[in-house]
Amino acid sequence: MDLTEFWTIASGNGIVLDKEQLERIERYAKELVYWNKQVNLISRKDEENVLENHILHSISLLKYIEVPARSRCLDIGTGGGLPGIPIAIAAGNISILLIDSIAKKIKITNMLAKHTGLRNIEAISMRVENLAQNDKYFEYFDFIFARAVTKISDLLTWSMPIAKKNANFVFYKGGDISEELNTAMKKFPSLNFNVMNIDFFGYPKFKEDDKKIVYIRKME
Repeated sequence: MDLTEFWTIASGNGIVLDKEQLERIERYAKELVYWNKQVNLISRKDEENVLENHILHSISLLKYIEVPARSRCLDIGTGGGLPGIPIAIAAGNISILLIDSIAKKIKITNMLAKHTGLRNIEAISMRVENLAQNDKYFEYFDFIFARAVTKISDLLTWSMPIAKKNANFVFYKGGDISEELNTAMKKFPSLNFNVMNIDFFGYPKFKEDDKKIVYIRKME
């Protein structure tokens, strides 16, 4: 997929990027592929398909979920900045903290974040369980993202203390998640669970690969 096709498909699904945003996407994609040869940030076999397999997938939530300006966001297990950096580029004026337990990944991710030219993106090496022990972040985040990290129930357990009373959890999943979902729903019966199948006009692969977004609301 080239950049023009990327823009066309995103626009056709209601994710309209201006010239500056598209330039930031292009730079991030190129740098992600370059640094992936030094540190394993994404699968090597995905380097030629980074726009569709990683960046388009990361911003796909914006077709279904509004991330308002000035939202405080957290990306758990960000790796090379996915999905956090593409979301920050596409969503506009939000602040986002990217965390990962692997220091060498975060060192590169922090550089990639700075190279976007966006403010309010920070990357630190830390486990979310440890972040939750910091009083600064108690009931702090409006949105908590995780892409291909771990089970839903674990993500909720770790991040619940740092989620606002009306926070939004957005977890990227694929395949059959019925058992994993049922476990989480039983453990957190007060939360509102919604599973959205990613279905993009002009790009059927998300649907073919059974990609989905688990959207969970923490009600007051």
